[in-house]
Formats: sequence, structure tokens, C-alpha cells
Amino acid sequence: MIFEPLELGVLTVRNRILRSSVGGRFDNYDGSGTPVRINWDLRFARSGVGAIISSNAPIHPRGAIVPGYAHIDSDDTIPFWRELGARVHEHGCPYILQLVHAGRERILPFLQWEKGLSSTNEAEPLNGFPAQAMTLAEIQEVVEMFAAAARRAQEASLDGVEVAGANGMLPTQFLSSGINDRRDAYGGPLENRARFGLEIVRAIRKAVGPDYCVGYKISIQERLDELLPWLPKGNTLEESLQMCRWLEEAGADYLHVSAGGGFPHPRNPAGEFPAAQIVKTYDTMLSSGKHTFRNYLTFRTPPFNRAFGWWWTRPLRDREVEGINLGESRAVKQVVSIPVVVTGGFQTASVIARAIERGDCDGVTIARPLVANPDLVRHFEQGLDRAPRPCTYCNKCLFSFVEHPLACYEEARFDSREEMLREALSVYEGVEAPSEAA
Repeated sequence: MIFEPLELGVLTVRNRILRSSVGGRFDNYDGSGTPVRINWDLRFARSGVGAIISSNAPIHPRGAIVPGYAHIDSDDTIPFWRELGARVHEHGCPYILQLVHAGRERILPFLQWEKGLSSTNEAEPLNGFPAQAMTLAEIQEVVEMFAAAARRAQEASLDGVEVAGANGMLPTQFLSSGINDRRDAYGGPLENRARFGLEIVRAIRKAVGPDYCVGYKISIQERLDELLPWLPKGNTLEESLQMCRWLEEAGADYLHVSAGGGFPHPRNPAGEFPAAQIVKTYDTMLSSGKHTFRNYLTFRTPPFNRAFGWWWTRPLRDREVEGINLGESRAVKQVVSIPVVVTGGFQTASVIARAIERGDCDGVTIARPLVANPDLVRHFEQGLDRAPRPCTYCNKCLFSFVEHPLACYEEARFDSREEMLREALSVYEGVEAPSEAA
């Protein structure tokens, strides 16, 4: 089942394992792409994944999660994405560009804007990133930005686009009953809260036509109260399933199932809370939100850091990390006819194959286990059920990217610290340094 092709609308994916939307700060502050980003994606294209879903590509600088990610915010960006796509295509790998507007989930804001746009004026609750409720005119501008970004991806000969509508990104902030407090046509009942995301998909479909792959990533269970218990839970399962039905009607070719109404969340990334690692990089964010200094003291001070780590892992006490979202993807499969792919710590061939055979999903997307083992699919091809040194779900990779290259920082997986650092820096190999001015 793993190595059977998968049809995502008009796009044929060569197997059922997609690289999920993961990538570090490999690009320039102004949003222009670099050869390092190309190197990053090529390591997975060469290694046999069915397709690559790009790291998030901001449709506008104000919607960037952090600086250092290649944008798709103007026609000037098309040549870079065309080159990247062509290089990936040399290895028979389709490339799907994930379009993002982070709203209030900006970890590091750009110079120009103090507040992130959102459905609400309420700050992001974990770190306290400030927010500004969007006007109706701003909503329509952002919808048009998504459509223009998709048109650019198509002109760059990329194979599709995916709307980042999960994990607290701007479409989540509108869809969520626990975040959206508007009283206009974009707030209140589900059909109003869903309006923004559906308008994005319809606008994209109008811009790219019927013969282009359009996906949508969605958190089926927000569970906002799982990390901060004073928050509401967010949308019910039935509300999310209804949104999935509407997304199919609006023109989505596939759905990408995730979890959590914000980032980070105990179910995304599920696994350990590496407090010691976080303290080394969290200081970069101290001025970004009103709760960041409080969090920094919590993460570095015993016993508060141990208590927070215990609370973080609490939802996983009775289950494995791998396949954590399969119940939600199975529920989605039952209400839509388009393909459903799901993320959730996958790295075992038999687990993936059984999930597909049971009808839990049509394919899986993988992030951390591919950061740990970019050649994971090759191991499966050779008959191994797992890589010899599997991902430990320590989450040191995802909690280090603010300052360091995205890489596996679990020293136990390497023969030495030097080997670990060489692997982390290998993405820069072959990249020419800029020449000095005369």
C-alpha cells in the first residue's frame, strides 16, 4: 500500500509518503530564497518521498511566522520557486507549496508591524503575541493574496498549493469557536467562522483553474484547553467535519489532517518537552509577546520546568506518538470523497500500511522522523520496518529552529557530537559565500 500511487486531484504522487511542511530559517530577511533552501528540499526529493509539501511560504511579510523563510508575496519570487521546483522535479518528486498567513502566531515579527492580523484583538495566549482584528477590507485583501500566491506557484510550474489552515494559523483563528470573537459576517455561527477559509479556497480555485492541485491543512481537534486549561476547547469534532465537507465543495483536492489550535501544542509536536534545549533559544523571543519572559523563567527554573514538561506529555500517557491523529483522519475519510493525508510522528512502515489498509487515511505526511532520517523511504524500500536509528520525538529539532539550522539535535542518535553538527550544517555545503565588495 505504501508504494502505490496517490491521486491528489490532477496530481499523481508516486507513493503514499509525503514530506510534511517543515523547514528552517534558510532564506533571507526580505523573503528572497537561497540555495540553502534548495539544498534542504533536494535531500528529501533524492530520498524517495512521494511528494514534498514545502515549508510555509508567507503570502505577505506581516503573515510570516518568523523571518528567514522564502516568500511567495510578489511576482519577483517566481524565478526562485521555478528553479527550486525544477531541481526537485529532476528526482521525479512533485512539489506542493504551502501558503501561509500566520496572523497572531508570529514568533518573531518583522520590523514594520507590531501586531499580527487576526480574527480578534486578543493576544495569542501562550506567548502573548499581540493581535489586531482585521477589517472587512483587510480580510478581502488577504483572500486575494492567497489567490495571487497560488497563481504564482502555478506560473513557477510547481505541482500544487496547500493552504496552511491548521495549528493556529490565520484561517484557524477565524474558524475556531475558541478564538474568533467577531460579531460580523465572519464570526458567530460556524458558517460565518468558516467563511474566511472557504473564500480562500474558492479564490485560489478561480485563480488556478480546475486542473491544478489545491489542498487544505486543518486541525480537526483544536483542544485549546489541553495546554492552557482556562481556555475553551475550540471547535467540536462535528464542526470540523462540516468544514471538511464545505472545503471539498469549495474545490479542495485533498485534506491534510493535523491537530491543535495553536503552535506549539502537546499533540503538535507530540512527544517530549525539551526544556533545557528551549532555554538556549527562547531568549530570542523575549520581546515578542507579553508572556514570553514568564515562560522563559518557567522553562529554566526547577521544579516549574519539570511540572510543565509533565503537563505537556499528559495527553500521551495512554497512547503512542506515532499515528496520534489517525482517529481524526478516519472521521474525515467518512464524510468526504477526496483524499485525506495525515501527519503524526509516522516512521514505521507497518503502521503506515495498516492505517491505509484500514481506511484511516490515503497517505501520511512526515516531518520530524524525516529530519532525523531523510532516507527513511529508502529503508522501507529495502524491507526495513523502521530506520536503524529512529526519531525519538525529543522535539529538540523544532524547538531549536529559531536560532539554529533545522536538524536533529538528539546526540544519542549519532556516534559523536561532531557528527551531529556536521549533519546539521550539511545543508550549507556547496553554497558559495557572497563575494566581498572591492
